[in-house]
Amino acid sequence: MNQVIDLLQAHRSIRKFTETPVQQELLNTCIAAGQSAATSSFIQACTVIQVNDSNNRNALSEWAGNQQYVKAAPVFLVFCADMNRHKLSCEMHQAEMLSGFTEQFITATVDCALFAQNVAIAAESEGLGVVYIGGIRNKIDLVSQALELPDLTYPVFGMCIGYPDQDPEVKPRLPLEVVLKQDKYSDKNDADIIAEYDKTIKAYYQSRTGGQKDMTWSEQISGMLQKEARPHMLSFLKSRGFLHK
Repeated sequence: MNQVIDLLQAHRSIRKFTETPVQQELLNTCIAAGQSAATSSFIQACTVIQVNDSNNRNALSEWAGNQQYVKAAPVFLVFCADMNRHKLSCEMHQAEMLSGFTEQFITATVDCALFAQNVAIAAESEGLGVVYIGGIRNKIDLVSQALELPDLTYPVFGMCIGYPDQDPEVKPRLPLEVVLKQDKYSDKNDADIIAEYDKTIKAYYQSRTGGQKDMTWSEQISGMLQKEARPHMLSFLKSRGFLHK
């Protein structure tokens, strides 16, 4: 394997950072790397907001479920799926933008995810650590107000960036046989493979938490999916001009 693959497979979520600041020039380079990600039809539908204001940081930390690293990390970014600039582009040419399509929501969200992952990889290549923060969608309306987001824009997730002050183990992923299918979808042996994978994850959690967490992957997923998953999201997205058709 090469250094790029080694870097990708060494990814860990970092939630504790040193006080060493991240130079803006380096961060700008990482954002530029994000811009180089694939983008559907060259739509370039991601906007990144670097949150520096301490009051906003404190609020975002609380709204994200009191995740303290949101306010403690040297850098906190919010990645937004953004179709507002596309409306502006239409207005520049006296053209009416047909918005509200589900496909536009999908392409903007995918663009945002691809952009962010490039940023994460670029940051890690420079010795930085990152963790994604999906919890900002807990109070997505308040987050949008605080960041003054216009219609046709929504915050997809946040990202903490800084120099790691911890060295967690790499979390084992699902076996390749469950993820990579040949020619057609089949889950014929997946339950047995997942049962074996459960043993690996149980051992990982016990090691990581000093025996405090005793859970398998399938137990974690089955418990999570018995709960509502941010049911406010649909009405919020519709209020912002998404998912109308």
